[in-house]
Amino acid sequence: MARRKRLSSARPDFLSSGEEAQAPRTSPAPIAGIAGDAAQSAAAAEMAQALTDARESGRMMVDLPLSVIDPAYLVRDRLSVDEEEMQALMTSLEARGQQVPVEVADLGDGCYGLISGWRRIEALRRMGRDTALALLRAPREAEDAYLAMVEENEIRVGLSHYERARIAVKAVEQGVYPDLSAALRGLYYAASRAKRSKIGSFATVVSSLDGHLRHPVAIGERLGLRLAQALEGDAGLAKTLTSRLDAAEPADAEAEQALLSAALATPAQPKAKRPAPQRTRIGPDLNFVEDPDGSISLSGRALDPELKAALKEWLVKRVKG
Repeated sequence: MARRKRLSSARPDFLSSGEEAQAPRTSPAPIAGIAGDAAQSAAAAEMAQALTDARESGRMMVDLPLSVIDPAYLVRDRLSVDEEEMQALMTSLEARGQQVPVEVADLGDGCYGLISGWRRIEALRRMGRDTALALLRAPREAEDAYLAMVEENEIRVGLSHYERARIAVKAVEQGVYPDLSAALRGLYYAASRAKRSKIGSFATVVSSLDGHLRHPVAIGERLGLRLAQALEGDAGLAKTLTSRLDAAEPADAEAEQALLSAALATPAQPKAKRPAPQRTRIGPDLNFVEDPDGSISLSGRALDPELKAALKEWLVKRVKG
């Protein structure tokens, strides 16, 4: 009977010997690296698109040097600066920093036009600051920019009727709106019809006296409406008022309003009646007319070529002596 061969036990030091088998090393498949690169590219593209969308939709906030912000990008609706309010704003900026960004439009070539926030820009300049926190807006048209400026100032610091009217007049002059009615509807769409009507009346004052008034913001509603009515009814009043304002150079709002009120209280001087021409009838068919300016004229059927020639000859001899 054949004897079975006994198998020896496994060597415990086999794997630790110098001849131990090395576990096969695996390397990632090429497709995995490609997929990772694609994911990173997609994320970068998505981030770039998000930044582009934020810029185009007016949601991007940036720090800008004051030197690249043009405060004259729009005709400003604020005509005066209350020094007390300015000092309060500067104190707030010093204590808490700029909490509310200004709004700007990208003009290209590293330049930006100020849409709203003129007081903040002015305060930062006075404080010696170099930069401003800005919200980069992308107004589709100038109309959007004007509307943004008006809305911001209406909310923060109420505009006077004169300032409201002036921005409407300037927007029309720059071609943003076709006429004053469209400007009033577009810029002050939330206002009542009565309020828009009053602003429209002040537009007459702006068109006639802007640049000659030194304290226009102080003109109250009652005086402004009286001025508008008077200017519309008298074509020569604007010239009279501008001459008086330029000559007087009122030192303050009270003096200027007193001048305007006095002009409105002065009754219009009636025009002197021009004397009528003197007419003399010479015979049945000849009229002699002497005008107050010194001229004379003859008319009638008797004024035939023969009489004209005789008169001319007589005048020549008379004048030459």
